[in-house]
Amino acid sequence: MTNVQDISSAMSPAEKRAIGSLASVYALRMLGLFMILPVLSLFAKELDGATPALIGLSMSIYGLPQVVLQIPFGLLSDKFGRKKMVVIGLVLFFAGSVVAALSTDIYGVLIGRALQGAGAVSAVIMALVADLTQEIHRTKAMATIGMSIGLAFGGGIVMGPVVAATFGGLHGVFWTTAVLTLLAILAILFLVPNPQKTKLHRDAEFVPSDAMAALKNAELLRLDYGIFILHLILMAIFVVVPTLMRDAGLEKGTEWQVYLPVFVGSMALIVPFIILAEKKRQMKKVFLGAIATLSIAGIGFALFHENLTTLIVFLSVFFCGFNLLEATLPSLVSKTAPADLKGTAMGAYSSSQFLGLFFGGLVGGWFNGQFGVTAVFLVCATLAASWFAVSFFMKEPRYLASLLISIDVMNEKDALVFVEELLKVAGIAEAVLHHEDAVVYLKVDNAQLDKETLQTLINEHIHAFQHVV
Repeated sequence: MTNVQDISSAMSPAEKRAIGSLASVYALRMLGLFMILPVLSLFAKELDGATPALIGLSMSIYGLPQVVLQIPFGLLSDKFGRKKMVVIGLVLFFAGSVVAALSTDIYGVLIGRALQGAGAVSAVIMALVADLTQEIHRTKAMATIGMSIGLAFGGGIVMGPVVAATFGGLHGVFWTTAVLTLLAILAILFLVPNPQKTKLHRDAEFVPSDAMAALKNAELLRLDYGIFILHLILMAIFVVVPTLMRDAGLEKGTEWQVYLPVFVGSMALIVPFIILAEKKRQMKKVFLGAIATLSIAGIGFALFHENLTTLIVFLSVFFCGFNLLEATLPSLVSKTAPADLKGTAMGAYSSSQFLGLFFGGLVGGWFNGQFGVTAVFLVCATLAASWFAVSFFMKEPRYLASLLISIDVMNEKDALVFVEELLKVAGIAEAVLHHEDAVVYLKVDNAQLDKETLQTLINEHIHAFQHVV
């Protein structure tokens, strides 16, 4: 029998357990990846065969197999099971960490990092979150996963130098990553619940048949270009900045004393801008300002990279722009994507992100080796300026959130009537029925949504259906 959904209900204990355990799996995996960022360029030069270009490639090569394999992993999980594919991916990630930890030359590290990237389980974890949560709680669940990624990023760049100083440099970081991966595997096996059923979730999964619709959307393509440039710049910056700070006088093992206040301070500074963007509905202005901040940081680095104080100042400027864009870009994708294309749009967005990371190492390493660090920073500033130009013509985003309503086994005729009634409710901008998924995908303006009428409508239709059954 169909359950009557309460759109204002809290998550069940089972949902909270599922989300918490999956967020921990995601965070453990990402923590290992992010710990590498501030230390790999410092220690890789000690490896046999290391060159600036190969060091940059070793930092970013994991992004390429992520691009190639994340969608196939997601599709295979539909057939063979979510948890099985997550474990396979984590085993690959563990193997890559061990290979890199045992390597004494740059080529071994390259192989290890590529193996890490082959464990492309991000999309599968998102699908598993969808399997384990009710439709009405899906947005909260995804937001929790997003927060865990942000915390892992901050924790990783702070912990990386500490772990390297404590456990013997780069090899110690890779061994620590391997241990964290084992903990993630244990969490998947023993903490994450088994889904009662696996099905397609258009809000959380890439759907190949919808790919062209997403790729033809000019506004989504702007955002894909943006996340590509953002992560290209991030990786290029970390190819050169850690060494510059060391050369400018920052003592080995004390890097966390820079990264911790820079990251925490930048997070505090961006809060008012997030409120301005979301609550005051000034998203485009805030977004363009954050992109401009990246360009300013790049120019500042290019002009003043020989002094530790100015390096820290412009690192702070960079992280203000970066963290603000990391927070607003997924929100913009969610606002921009049609109601039933969010999962596919996010799949293309994630692929663009990993592709940017891959090219970031190539750009940072090659330009550093051929022309020096100033060239790296000027390229980053120029790319940020190109992103600003592309985004200047973006449409003002619709301030709409996603909401899913389960219709279980409601017959298609009743479901179509239900959708017609939904579109009459104040605050509902889109209602797309996919009867084969037993879901109605909504885009709603939460500031205008008549939640009481919506809940009454859900109750009436579900009760009527139950009576017929």
